[in-house]
Amino acid sequence: MKALFKISYYLRSNYKNKSGKCPIMIRISLNGNMCNVGSSGLSCKPEMWNAKFNRMTGKTAEALNLNNRLDGITNSLNKLFFKLQDDEFLTTEKIKSLYLHGNQSMMTFIELFEKFNSDFSLLVNKTKSPATLEKYERTKKYFVLFLRNKYNRNDISLNDINFTILNDFELYLKADLQCSHNTTAKYLKYVKTIIIHAQKKGLIHHDPFLNYSISMKKVDRGYLTSEEINRLLDKKISIQRLEIVKDIFIFSCFTGLSYIDVYNLSHDNILETNGQKWIVINRQKTNVQSNVLLLDIPLQIIEKYKGKTKNNKLLPVLSNQKMNSYLKEIADICQINKNLTYHLARHTFATTITLEKGVPIETVSKMLGHTNIKTTQTYARITKQKIEKDMADLSFKLNEFQFK
Repeated sequence: MKALFKISYYLRSNYKNKSGKCPIMIRISLNGNMCNVGSSGLSCKPEMWNAKFNRMTGKTAEALNLNNRLDGITNSLNKLFFKLQDDEFLTTEKIKSLYLHGNQSMMTFIELFEKFNSDFSLLVNKTKSPATLEKYERTKKYFVLFLRNKYNRNDISLNDINFTILNDFELYLKADLQCSHNTTAKYLKYVKTIIIHAQKKGLIHHDPFLNYSISMKKVDRGYLTSEEINRLLDKKISIQRLEIVKDIFIFSCFTGLSYIDVYNLSHDNILETNGQKWIVINRQKTNVQSNVLLLDIPLQIIEKYKGKTKNNKLLPVLSNQKMNSYLKEIADICQINKNLTYHLARHTFATTITLEKGVPIETVSKMLGHTNIKTTQTYARITKQKIEKDMADLSFKLNEFQFK
């Protein structure tokens, strides 16, 4: 089916210059989809404009010159359309962008993504984390796979990114790659970051995410109860690799540190103040300082592995993948019927070790290294035991009141 492309002009009647002229604006239409291109750079008095024919009336030199220049704009837009008419992703926004910005708008999405990641990598371990770079790289990889599988191509123009492309990518992530809803939403957020980057650089002038909703479903990651923590502490495991993982997991249950922060811990992070030892680190994810008092159990774990690590590391931490794999075995051995992952330790610290024992959530937030207390609220749950304790304390304090 042949595409129907139209060009028209209209006066911006709500604005007049000192000569009483209104700017002449350009409008294009492709198969009924209209787009305002912007000003033509020309102007005309309203009484001299023929809206039906999109021309200035009269035979004066001014009218002939203005109409010739409008014809030149029309010819330029028509040539651009004929050049692009076989493009299956052709839109009025793409025609507009190429008309206004020429080759500057020809940068492709994957080219920009690669440039963004390359620039990002220069800041890794300075202001950016390696884990975040890896997520951007994986998003780019999946987008390339999506283009190959869905459209049989390796790249796409920035101007071709639209609602349909985003929706197809979401379906590909969920159906072909079996990504969960929240994982899919995270990949789309990384794509959105690239689009915003392109907009800031003036490479595109439309927002494909304008009517596209990205939402995260609330997920309860869970935590270990006091009884389950004691089950881990009491269980003697003869397999060395599992014993190491169990000890390091318990260490995080009592310090609230994430995997990457425990992995990076060195003896230099242990500071002593007023006879008490503290872990003082800048969290890798947020670069926010976290200060955690070393309780007896984590101190015993540090002492257990003293002299058994390399490169001044505090603990012999394995890869995150191995840690999570071995934790599944440990859960079976200890009869813990939960999806035991390393990150669960952080939730356990926030809920069972601190908040349930009466530590204020503001203090918990500081120890976790959060920048926003709302983030802490997703980690720390108000348990039944916490409610019972708080109400018992309240009941005691209310003894001063007597009903008579």
